[in-house]
Amino acid sequence: MKYYGQRRQVVLAGRRMAGLALAVGTWGNLSCRLPGELLAITPSGMDYKSLHPRDIVLLDLAGNCRQGRRKPSTEQPLHRAIYAAREDVKAIVHTHSIYASAFAAARQPIPGGMEDLVQIVGGPVRVAEYALPGSPELGRQVVTALAGRNGALLANHGVIGVGASLEQALLICQIIEKSAQIAIAAQALGGACPLSQADIDFMRDYYLHGYGQR
Repeated sequence: MKYYGQRRQVVLAGRRMAGLALAVGTWGNLSCRLPGELLAITPSGMDYKSLHPRDIVLLDLAGNCRQGRRKPSTEQPLHRAIYAAREDVKAIVHTHSIYASAFAAARQPIPGGMEDLVQIVGGPVRVAEYALPGSPELGRQVVTALAGRNGALLANHGVIGVGASLEQALLICQIIEKSAQIAIAAQALGGACPLSQADIDFMRDYYLHGYGQR
């Protein structure tokens, strides 16, 4: 099977996403970029616990199926739009986590009030303008909201995390969910105090160029 290893990574990341309660049932979707302008994406409407590498569909950036017998996620136009616009993105995770989705439903950005959030996402989490799920317009709106960011909210819908790997994209979704929960809890104390843009820029630069084992 072509790209078995990458397909298996998508399966394992999907199971982890479900295990973390970042999505319920068959909602949410994941993909990773492959050589030759291809992507491997989860199928539509299948339980993450039942997925096997053979169920992961290979598409090109025009949306043509290159390998796989399953129907791809209905959000494949969103994934294709992001890959086409962002060469740095190697993986995408789309979740429907509760607290971040509350901000999405309110069409309110998640403030840049937590250090780990601004480090890994790049600043406050913007909300993409509403567009119907599965539509090309949704892809365009999300690409705009992701400018200079590794995560965004989809109005009345959910969360998107993008990164250099499935592990990183999933972590971004976790950090966004945690930050949303903190922001909502902070309202009882008068609201989260946002970090200054200078501090955000400093921490983002350090995260990208100095954090961790290089």
